[in-house]
Amino acid sequence: MISEMSSIQDSLQSKLDQLECHFTWNIEKEHLVLTDILNRLEEQVKMGLGKDQGVARTHCSLGYVKFLLGSKEEALTHLLKSETLIKENLGVNCDKTLIVPYGNLAWINYHMKNYTESESYLMKLQKINETFSAEPSTVPEVLGEKGWAYLKFSHRYYDKAAEFFQKALLLDPENSEWNVGYAIALYRTEDPTYFTVDSPAIKQLKQAIDIDPDDDASRVLLGVKYLFCSKELMNESEKLIETALKGSPENPHVMRYVGKFFRNQGYVDRSVALLKKALETSPNSGFMHHQLAMCYKIKKINLQKEKQVNKSEVNNARNQCIYHLEKATSLKPSFIIAMSELAFQYGEKRDLPKAEKLFDRTFKIAREKNDGVHKVHFFYAEFQHYCNRCEDLAISHYRQCLEMSPHTSEGNRSAKKLKNIAARYIKENPGHWKANEILGFIYQMKGEMFGDTKSYAATLGNEEDDESLSNLCEINCKI
Repeated sequence: MISEMSSIQDSLQSKLDQLECHFTWNIEKEHLVLTDILNRLEEQVKMGLGKDQGVARTHCSLGYVKFLLGSKEEALTHLLKSETLIKENLGVNCDKTLIVPYGNLAWINYHMKNYTESESYLMKLQKINETFSAEPSTVPEVLGEKGWAYLKFSHRYYDKAAEFFQKALLLDPENSEWNVGYAIALYRTEDPTYFTVDSPAIKQLKQAIDIDPDDDASRVLLGVKYLFCSKELMNESEKLIETALKGSPENPHVMRYVGKFFRNQGYVDRSVALLKKALETSPNSGFMHHQLAMCYKIKKINLQKEKQVNKSEVNNARNQCIYHLEKATSLKPSFIIAMSELAFQYGEKRDLPKAEKLFDRTFKIAREKNDGVHKVHFFYAEFQHYCNRCEDLAISHYRQCLEMSPHTSEGNRSAKKLKNIAARYIKENPGHWKANEILGFIYQMKGEMFGDTKSYAATLGNEEDDESLSNLCEINCKI
C-alpha cells in the first residue's frame, strides 16, 4: 500500500514539475520577505486595486505566499477565489488565463495529499492545452502572469519580470496590463543616474498611458522620471503629478510617489501630509514609513541650517525619523537601506552601542542574502566618519563599498568621500603617502584621474556636497 502511494506521488510530481505556475518558477523563499509581500497583497485585495483580472492575480499570488507561510488551507481558499473571479470576469474566454491558477491548485492539492483533486486539475490543464497548439510557456497570458509574479515578489527578479513582460507584449502588444507591468519593471531596473528623456522606461510609461489614459500609477511614475531627467521637463512633470493625484486621490500607490515627488521638490510638509494620509489605508507599508522617515530627515537637516538652531525641534524631527524607520524595519525585517539609515540615526543620537549592534545585524542579513552589502559598507563608513570619529575605519569601509560596486550611487559617493579625505591630507602635506594610495585605489576602481590634486585640495570645502547621509552630520552628532 505504501509502495503504491509512493508511486502515485512520484507520477504526480513528474507531471507537476512540467506546469507553468508559482511553484515551478524558481521563486526562492530565502529571497523573499514574506510578511511584507503578504501585507502588500492583502492591501491590494482590500482596496480592490487593479482591474478585475488584477484582483484575481493577487489572490493567486496570495495563495502561493500562504503556502510558503505554512497555511495550506488559506492558500487553497485564495487560489479557488482566483479561479472563481477569472471565470466570472472572462466567461468562456478564460481558458488561457486559468493555466497559472490551475497549476497552483494542482500543486497545493498535492501538498495537502489531495491526490485525486490534484490529478483533476492536471486533467483540466491537459484539456486546455489541447485547444491550442502553443506550449503553455509561450502563451502571452502565462508570460504576463510570470512577469507580475517576479515583479511583486522581490527586487531580485525585476530583470526577469521585464524579460517576460517584453515576451508577452511581442505576442499581444496592445494589452494594457502587460504594458504597465513592463513600464514598472523598467522604471525599477533603470539606473536613475544615467537615463535620458528617451530612456526605455520613459518610452514604456508613455506607451502604457497611451493605451490606458486612466492609468494614474504610470502617470505619476512618468512625472517622477521627468523630475530627475531634465529641468526643462519640470512643468510637464508637475502637470503629470497633479493629474495623477486628482484622478486617484485615494490610491496609496499614487500618493506615495506623489509624496516622494514633493519631498524631492522641497515641499516636505506637503509630502508628510500625503504620506500620512496614505498610511491610513496602508498602515503596514514599510515603504510609506521609510518615505516619511526621509521627510523627517530632511526637516531635521533644514532646521540645522537655520542661524538659530532649535535643538528641541531638531531632536523632535530626528525622533520622528527614527520612529518611522523602526516601523519600516519591523514591518520589513530585511529592509537593508532602512536598517542602515536607522543605525546611522542612532549614531547621531549618540547611542553608539545600539548603532553598532544594528549595523552588525544589518551586515549579517545583507551577507546571508548576498544583497546590498556595499550599501551597508557605505552607511557604516559614514557612521565611523562622522559619529564615531574613526577615520581609518571610515576609509576602510568606503574602500570596500567602492571595490564591491564602483558604479552604483553608493560607490560614486564613496569615491567622492575618499577623494575629499585624500585632498585634505594633501592640503596638509603634499607628499602624504596615504593620500596617494587612496587616489591610486580610486583610479584602479573607477579609472578616474583627478588632475592636479594640490589645486583640488586648495578648493576643498567650496564644492557642494552630494546627497550622502553626512549632510550636516558633524552638527547632527553634537546636538
